[in-house]
Amino acid sequence: MPHWTGMRGVIDIPSYVLLQPTTLCNLDCAYCYLPQRSSDRRMPVPVAQAVADTVNAWAGKVERFSVVWHGGEPLAAGREHLAQLMAPFQGVEHHIQTNATLIDDGWCEFFLTHGVEIGLSVDGPADLNTLRTDRAGKPAYDRIMRGVEALRRHGIRFAVICVVADPRPGLAARLYEYFRELGCYWLGINIEEREGVNTRDNTRDGDAVRGFWAELTAAWHADPGIELREVEWSLHYLAAALRGEEDSVLPRQRDPVPTVAHDGRVVLFSPELAGFDDAAGYGDFAVGNVLTTPLDEIVACAETPTGWLAEYLAGVEACRATCPYFGFCGGAHASNRYFETGRFDVTETEHCRNTKIRLLEGVLKHARSSGNN
Repeated sequence: MPHWTGMRGVIDIPSYVLLQPTTLCNLDCAYCYLPQRSSDRRMPVPVAQAVADTVNAWAGKVERFSVVWHGGEPLAAGREHLAQLMAPFQGVEHHIQTNATLIDDGWCEFFLTHGVEIGLSVDGPADLNTLRTDRAGKPAYDRIMRGVEALRRHGIRFAVICVVADPRPGLAARLYEYFRELGCYWLGINIEEREGVNTRDNTRDGDAVRGFWAELTAAWHADPGIELREVEWSLHYLAAALRGEEDSVLPRQRDPVPTVAHDGRVVLFSPELAGFDDAAGYGDFAVGNVLTTPLDEIVACAETPTGWLAEYLAGVEACRATCPYFGFCGGAHASNRYFETGRFDVTETEHCRNTKIRLLEGVLKHARSSGNN
């Protein structure tokens, strides 16, 4: 049986919630998974209020709780509407993940006024951002850089998520140098995933991916000036493993990560499932709507999972029982299982291989290489 228990069990509170203020995005990136990004469907304020009714209580019980605004492009909702959506929340940290193209002095003042933490989506220098274009097919890079310059003028720190479509020799070192100069304080690397409406093949050469992670680790090791998500987590896990404490690193339960779509529907465990329906049998992946059911009750439904939730959590247990990397990975994500295979109870996915297994192997490859020098 799954080890995950909900609000009335072992896990009391999720780490954070994701909210979709609008489905609209002003870009049309080739690898984007979102199905409704050409439509401006904005979250009504009552949806945000319903979420806040639960989240404010959660935030009062923990040291830190985050509300992450994630699109679409959150800034496409406009400052006035986004302020109205944020207003009901108390005692939380607001985070926005943005493509940066709409950031100007007005938005920077908004971020400062509301204490918003900023994450940008940038894939490196201009020639590595060719998959990030607008609906007319025009490159977005210059607009991204204008947004970055606005953040710099106002002294606003920012994190970055970078999507890598083609891991190859020399790329990791170049990316790390670029992001050091860009000035981000934190960097996360996503190998392109096959998810949602992005049906591009995400099969990658194993040696190339391991080499990419090894090269990135070497660049960070030589100049550890950025918090590097994948490498630092890998090293944290490996250090615990050397102490014989690897089982204490990863929580024994899955964080439900509630994602609230613009209309109040809630998806658990994988934000990428929001907005999708499966006519073949799973139906709507949402497990409730905050306009009719409190968010804590929706999250608690994982105590007695049914449908795709039960299948997914059974798949997590299969990973736990069979995969030597489970302590590091925690089991393949629900969305990757579904969009790669059409099921939730499978185990290893291409995403697992690219961003978990080969990541750890790449970090170890660098460690062995450094030990021989």
